[in-house]
Amino acid sequence: MATEKALLLIADIGGYTRFMKHHRFSLAHAQDSVAQLLEAVIDASGKLKLAKLEGDAAFFYSVGDDCAAFARQVADIRRAFVARREKLVVDRMCQCDGCMQVGMLTLKFVAHLGEVAFQRVKHLTELAGVDVILVHRMLKNDVPVSEYLLMTDAVHERIQPELRQLAQGLEHEFEGLGRTTTHYIDLHASGEELPAPLAPKLSRRLWNKLVMEVRTLKYVLGIEKPCEGFRNVEIVDTPRTPPSHPPHT
Repeated sequence: MATEKALLLIADIGGYTRFMKHHRFSLAHAQDSVAQLLEAVIDASGKLKLAKLEGDAAFFYSVGDDCAAFARQVADIRRAFVARREKLVVDRMCQCDGCMQVGMLTLKFVAHLGEVAFQRVKHLTELAGVDVILVHRMLKNDVPVSEYLLMTDAVHERIQPELRQLAQGLEHEFEGLGRTTTHYIDLHASGEELPAPLAPKLSRRLWNKLVMEVRTLKYVLGIEKPCEGFRNVEIVDTPRTPPSHPPHT
């Protein structure tokens, strides 16, 4: 199977804490919040092509080895994410865990430039190869900050010099792939301008509340499982406390 050089990028949403399995509204609203954030991420991805949605992450690619516009695309995606997250916070009318934790959600990026094989099935394009495995392994890393761009040497050496100066080197031992030199940029220290705060508006809040309830109805009713396949959401069972019985006399 022929291979091509491609830039690989995963935008990964994290920050949710654990949810109790029986809290259907919280899980349903968490599902919808992440879906809205992913929609914003995809809309801002520019010339990057969406390979697939992977739970609470979006996997993008761009054929070729030109990374000149890469940093700008990452910045655009992050701004769109922050703007949608703040809108969700400002418009919030629900007090469930899924809605109350939205303001804590974060976005991280991992990027690699390598050889990939493309397999097209109808309208879908599947990417395969060792480099696809590597970029996914990069999601589990030792970066000491919550929002970052983690990249391999191949990407780092092609970005603008001023951005390279912001990057910190960090070696990783990725499972099955050995030692890999990586570089990360703390997105909080990147100096990128973020969108202005959104003013609250009651009519918009009411409309968004209605839309969310309609969108999440299938999860609340149990027709579909919320947060299925989300790598950053832990769902646990609530320990049952056995009923107390009065001592026998």
